[in-house]
Amino acid sequence: MRRTDGRSARVEDVHELALGMPHVRVCAGTQNRPIYQVGGKSFVFFRNPRPDAFDPDTGQRYDDVIVFWVPSEGDKLAMVQDESSPFFTTPHFDGHLSVLVRARRLGEISYDELAEVVQDAWLSRASARRRVTWLEEHQPD
Repeated sequence: MRRTDGRSARVEDVHELALGMPHVRVCAGTQNRPIYQVGGKSFVFFRNPRPDAFDPDTGQRYDDVIVFWVPSEGDKLAMVQDESSPFFTTPHFDGHLSVLVRARRLGEISYDELAEVVQDAWLSRASARRRVTWLEEHQPD
């Protein structure tokens, strides 16, 4: 994965990073929003507007939500309980190992942070063999 010294993340980076992981297939989800899968399991997807994610002032449903799988409930809580984090969850996702982020807030994290989120999402959904192979190939020297 390319590193960029902390520049702000962009929506295009989500696509690039997800496609850069091995054995990835892209499916068209609801409203033709992309779903990135490994071994038939989604790890990142662009969610259509739903009643559980909305602007509290206007009631307008968010139309730019991206969902990322996470390795554990602890990881999820760390991401959504940090008030400075753009990641959030809704009651619909209680018990689900994923976090949400609005595309318009991606710039609040760096490209490198986004790369780690995408990699962790892929690792949490890939088969054990694929995880081991990827981790062996990406160990720091």
